[in-house]
Amino acid sequence: MRRSQRRRLDPARLDGAAFATPAPGQSVSRQARFETVPFHTTEDEPRELNLKHLLPGSTVPGEGPVLLIGGTSVRADIFSPPTEDTLPEFLARAGYDVWILNWRASIDFAPSEYHLDDAAVYDHPAAVRTVLERTGAETLKAVVHCQGSTSFMMSIVSGLLPEVTTVVSNSVALHPQLTSLSFLKLPLAVATFGKVMPYFNPQWGLHAPGFWPKVFDWAVRATHHECNNAVCKHSSFTYGSAFPTLWSHENLDEATHEWIKGEFGFVPVTFFAQMAECAAAGHLVTMGNYPDVLPSDLFAQEPQTDARFAFMTGDQNNTFLPSGMAKTFDYFERIAPGRHVFQQMHGYGHLDVFLGRHAARDVFPFILDELNRG
Repeated sequence: MRRSQRRRLDPARLDGAAFATPAPGQSVSRQARFETVPFHTTEDEPRELNLKHLLPGSTVPGEGPVLLIGGTSVRADIFSPPTEDTLPEFLARAGYDVWILNWRASIDFAPSEYHLDDAAVYDHPAAVRTVLERTGAETLKAVVHCQGSTSFMMSIVSGLLPEVTTVVSNSVALHPQLTSLSFLKLPLAVATFGKVMPYFNPQWGLHAPGFWPKVFDWAVRATHHECNNAVCKHSSFTYGSAFPTLWSHENLDEATHEWIKGEFGFVPVTFFAQMAECAAAGHLVTMGNYPDVLPSDLFAQEPQTDARFAFMTGDQNNTFLPSGMAKTFDYFERIAPGRHVFQQMHGYGHLDVFLGRHAARDVFPFILDELNRG
């Protein structure tokens, strides 16, 4: 069991030039140059999604492709906050060819009602196939977060992603576990607000169009006083019950805290309804819409993948409890003892492992080390 072991990089393996950090005050996210690569799903009515590909800089991407997938109601840019360093640039300097998926939950697309099953069956396999076709690689590695992680885990344990060899999964995987208050609040929100609104939207903190969005905004303003950022407070109310929920304010610099105002948008009630069922069951449950490819019981057979998993989460995660990620790790540990890893990041929560002012120092080396282990 390596649950408490923090793996660190061997300095002898590092190329000093490749790992040079930006100059103080510089924002890597402003320097980064991405190309947009569109692709289509294989649904009866194909959906156009896209990948953001970080164009190679001075470092040759000899480590092969890595696919980054964010959570619901954000976009690929969530991995590129206005901090001095970002995960895409960090991995690129280490020699990885970085691709970031805008799946159907991205706010770069028109709002749609979806379940995790849809992304598991259509979005992730198509994205992996597109990256491999564009790069000529036979396999790739992945860093997946939140609902990008849960839907990706559905896909990979069902045998839909045989080309993926290594997965770093953050915050939640197969066993979403909520705080007691969130566990009670989630089905209540679905049964009340969810009956009159098809979506929730943190942008209502800036502009609430219509009666029910205004009622929702009033509820947030009446209960959240932890900061003056309306989108931050709405995100905390929407995704949990803490003050704040998705991060620790101490971990965010002022520029990043301001930047998040534009990074969270519509999320459908259909998703929250499925997550309520998963939380009640204590593990991911499918909606039964794709019985030929997604088993009704994801645990009826061993995972249909040879990938190695590194599970990570902040030890102060108020969105999904670390005990849920530990449970997923235990599940894989029983199947292949010693093959997988679980790491809690001290002082971090849900999303600040990517957005935090010191994430490049505290978190990114662990992610890189696990990707390098193969």
